[in-house]
Amino acid sequence: MSGTDHARDEGWLGPTPAFILVNPQMGENIGGAARAMWNFGVDRMRLVKPRDGWPNQKANAMASGAGRVLDQVRVTETTAEAVADLNFVFATTARSRDLTKDVMTPERGMAHARALIGQGQKVGVLFGPERAGLQNDDIVHANALISIPVNPAFASLNLAQCVLLTAYEWRRQVDEKPAEVTAMAGTRFAEAIEVQKLSEKLESRLDVIGFFWPEQKRVSMVENIWNMLSRLPLTDADVRTLHGIFKALATKGPKTTYGDK
Repeated sequence: MSGTDHARDEGWLGPTPAFILVNPQMGENIGGAARAMWNFGVDRMRLVKPRDGWPNQKANAMASGAGRVLDQVRVTETTAEAVADLNFVFATTARSRDLTKDVMTPERGMAHARALIGQGQKVGVLFGPERAGLQNDDIVHANALISIPVNPAFASLNLAQCVLLTAYEWRRQVDEKPAEVTAMAGTRFAEAIEVQKLSEKLESRLDVIGFFWPEQKRVSMVENIWNMLSRLPLTDADVRTLHGIFKALATKGPKTTYGDK
């Protein structure tokens, strides 16, 4: 399918989700993803530690007219850094996971994203590397999962294909009424970095009291805590309150009241 009307570029402008490629392995797949994104008006790409480094000439060649997306790519070393400024993050996966999160189709997920962005929130979508997909230490940073209903006997999707399906669902709903989201008007929801700092503080406090025992279960216990906090729709006020609670619980000894001896 061909045909491009550059005069209509302005019609695509507006806030969109950030598409985050985690540890992409081939420049061609990055370029293919960029082309798929721009086909449907999504122009915010982030890369987490691309295997072959960045910039990448093979990505530029494969993008074929979608250089606008690659020109403003943001590169980070970790998934945590890539999502730090976002209020809501989806993780794409075709497999069931040990981590409990809401699972949505691409259609429902992008309807939810459009509603959140309409309220001024910043949304991102994580896409895993070509071979193994996203790992649990990536998924703990997500609020919800997007699962594409593919053939269970052959569930593997090319990175660019997965990006294209998600971007298509984003664009398809441009003229539709956004899905309702249970959120208070004017409320500022916590950014991922704020939830990360909260999780780190709780982990530190639990370390002090020897909560992570036996040691061989520490990794899965920490993952479960991070996952629990990341899937909650926390506001900035919620985060401040929880910081105060953790601090109070760490204080030694009971608080005395008037008249105590």
